[in-house]
Amino acid sequence: MNDCIEGHRPGGRYQVQGDRLCLRHALFSGRLLRTSLPTAAVVGTVLTAINQGTVLVDGRFPDDLWWKIPMTYSVPFFVSSWSQLRVLGITR
Repeated sequence: MNDCIEGHRPGGRYQVQGDRLCLRHALFSGRLLRTSLPTAAVVGTVLTAINQGTVLVDGRFPDDLWWKIPMTYSVPFFVSSWSQLRVLGITR
């Protein structure tokens, strides 16, 4: 059976350092996090500065920024993680 090493079904589709993992465990494995988190930090900060910089410099923090800023950081995190799964040999 193709179960995830953590016991999830229908997992086990991704090879990460020799272990078969489901998508959830592959995305949050140490190997992917070591690349995805710094990428999200740098790209998310640049995008936040571009998109919300004037508002933040003015000292305002509108209510909608509570969800916009985390989303700004999550997009590069998931893009980096997905590209690693698909391109860098950690694939199905």
